[in-house]
Amino acid sequence: MVKKNAKQITIDFLNAVLQHDLQHPIQDITFTQTEMSPENESDKLTRLDVTCVLDTTEQVDVEVQVVNHKDMARRTLYYWAQLYLMSLPAGKHYRDLKPSITVNILKFKLLPQANPYSMWSIYNQETGDRLNKDLTLHFLEIPKYAKKPIAEMTKMERWLAYFANQLDDKEKEELSMTDAAIQSAMKAARIFLNNTEERRRYINREMSIMDYNSDHENARAEGRAEGERNMEITIVKRMLLKHKPLNEIIDVVAWPKERILTFAKENNLSIPE
Repeated sequence: MVKKNAKQITIDFLNAVLQHDLQHPIQDITFTQTEMSPENESDKLTRLDVTCVLDTTEQVDVEVQVVNHKDMARRTLYYWAQLYLMSLPAGKHYRDLKPSITVNILKFKLLPQANPYSMWSIYNQETGDRLNKDLTLHFLEIPKYAKKPIAEMTKMERWLAYFANQLDDKEKEELSMTDAAIQSAMKAARIFLNNTEERRRYINREMSIMDYNSDHENARAEGRAEGERNMEITIVKRMLLKHKPLNEIIDVVAWPKERILTFAKENNLSIPE
C-alpha cells in the first residue's frame, strides 16, 4: 500500500512539473534502480534521488539537493549524462537513446530568475528552435517560493508550498483538502516519522548535514583568515623593501613594532631607522 501511494504521489508531482513540456499526462511510471553513483562522499549525504521510467519511455531522475556545492549546473548535467548513456544498451543505435529528464528540487537559490520554477533545454540562440527533447532540466528552487492564498495556487505552486513547509496548521489543512496527492504525501510523512527506526535515520542524516555545513563554513573562515595573514606578510615585506618607516608599516597592518623587527630579521631585510 505504501509503495502504491508513493507511486501515485510521484506521478502527481511529475505531472505538475512536466506536463506542460511533455504535452501529455503521465499515466504510469516504473521505479528503476540505476547504477548512477555519487561523485564523492559528500554527495551521498547531500543528494537524494529517485529514478523512474514514464509510460511513454522518457527517463526521469528526481533529485533533492540540500547543500549548494557551487557547481550544481555541471553536476546536474553530469547526472543527466549518466542517465542518458545508460538508456542505450550495448550494440544498439543512437536512435534507441531515450529522452532523459532531471528534476532538481533545491533547498537553495541557484539561478538568476525570480521564479522558483524553470525549465532548460537546448535551443538555437537565433531562432529559438529546440534541438530535441532528449535533454531537459527542471529546477524548483524552494527558497524562492512566495506564499499566496491556496485557492489561487497552481498545481505546481501547491507542491512548492508543500516542499517549502512554511504553512501554518490551518493552511496545511486547506492544502491537504485541496490536493489529494499532497494529502497522501502528508500522511506518508506522518507514518514515516512515527517509525522509530526511520525517524532515527532521518535525525542522524539531518545532524550529519548540519555538521557538514558547519565544517565547510569553518574551513572557509580559516581560509579567509589565512589569506588575510598572507596578505599582511606580503604588505610588510614590500614596505620593508621600500624602506618605509616603522610607524607607517604599523599603521597599515597593525603589527606591533617587535613583530615587524623580528620579521625583518628572519627574512634578512633591512630595518628602517
